[in-house]
Amino acid sequence: MIKFILNNESIETDLPSGMVLADYIRYKECLTGTKLGCREGDCGACTILVGTRVNSEMIYESVTSCLMPLGNAESKHIVTVEGVNIIGLNKIQAAMTNEGGTQCGFCTPGFIVSLCGFALSKGSKSQEEGILAIAGNICRCTGYKSIERAVEHIVKELEGLDGNNRLDWLIENDFLPSYFSGIAARLKNYEGKEINLATHQQKVFVGGGTDLYVQRPQEMLPVEIVHTAQREDLKGIWKASGHCHIGASTSTEALKQSPLIQSLSPNSDHFFNLISSLQIRNMATVAGNLVNASPIGDLAVFLLALDSNIVLNDNGALREIPLKDFFQGYKTLDKKESEFVQEVNFALPRAKHYFNFEKVCKRTYLDIASVNTAINIECNNHGKVIKAGLAAGGVAPVPKYLAQTSAFLVGKQINQALLEESLDLAQKEVSPISDVRGSVEYKRLLLRQLMKAHYQVLFPDVYLA
Repeated sequence: MIKFILNNESIETDLPSGMVLADYIRYKECLTGTKLGCREGDCGACTILVGTRVNSEMIYESVTSCLMPLGNAESKHIVTVEGVNIIGLNKIQAAMTNEGGTQCGFCTPGFIVSLCGFALSKGSKSQEEGILAIAGNICRCTGYKSIERAVEHIVKELEGLDGNNRLDWLIENDFLPSYFSGIAARLKNYEGKEINLATHQQKVFVGGGTDLYVQRPQEMLPVEIVHTAQREDLKGIWKASGHCHIGASTSTEALKQSPLIQSLSPNSDHFFNLISSLQIRNMATVAGNLVNASPIGDLAVFLLALDSNIVLNDNGALREIPLKDFFQGYKTLDKKESEFVQEVNFALPRAKHYFNFEKVCKRTYLDIASVNTAINIECNNHGKVIKAGLAAGGVAPVPKYLAQTSAFLVGKQINQALLEESLDLAQKEVSPISDVRGSVEYKRLLLRQLMKAHYQVLFPDVYLA
């Protein structure tokens, strides 16, 4: 039995945990404000809020319900557009109305819910952050300028937000209905299901579901699912013995917010904005991105450049291998059926370091890469490379660690000639194929140009392309 709160109603259901939440909301509860558009997490029309009780506080995140399995709603507060209604219009609905931010109306519920998530978030309430909160919502009618004006109006309304009493302030100022104040106490009585992963070898493991439900949605309904997103012990980012450790079920957005990950580069926020929308980052897990084994997995490339290790658990027996050895061939992994991913870790830089991530796709944001690449370089005080890692996606059957190019850079002084030579060496390590995302020639060119972008960003005084 799956138990959760849907808006202000307590829910108990024995429907399959693999059913997507959007279908449950629309067809079982008849809450049709949640729209179904793409069923791939791209359009944002099905956006809902997922509230999690952390100690005595509620944390709300926006997600695309078309990719969220019902089982992941266990012990959560699920909020649809109907659940943010008050008498009259709330401040966000009023801003959208007053600024003409809606025309056909199909996308409007998703925008409203995403902006409610923005109001509830702990981040800064700037225009830029407001726009990023709705980056995963698509509108075909307005041209977005009226929606941007609505965001500007909402940001002004939030200027007096009391960060210490966020929820009470939002209720008192007509952003949210009053029932929100009692949700934390109600969820205190919910007992989440403890999942013993070691006893579930023959079942399907699902983290956020953002890939599985795109690739094979019909197959997910009848199967027995292990919802790893419910395992708090598989989440978190921590430092130990000079290493950064990342739990397998840690979300991509948690990576973005982590001080340890942010310490890798002052541009880390930009890197994660390139990866996906906020709704997807709130769901997608580290392990899911790796075991998907996509040749263009963004986190795989990111972590390969950091020379990461992956820890696999087989009924309590742990096995740690370099991530670059985990990918053995197209969609083929060094992983037994009885194993699941427990964590990923990498050595934190101890010297002067440089990290960068670049990605090219058919549209700048919210798209699968044609080619993506990451680089990590550590230098001594004299500019000599003491450690290097370069990885690329879209140029081989697997996320490719460029071992020869990485080794070539070590022990040498950073200069124009060295970096130019590395461009040619990298071309010898890759074997792209022509597909819908580009020809062989185009992908080779992209890799060269993205490597140049690495060097221009990291070594602007040395490298002149």
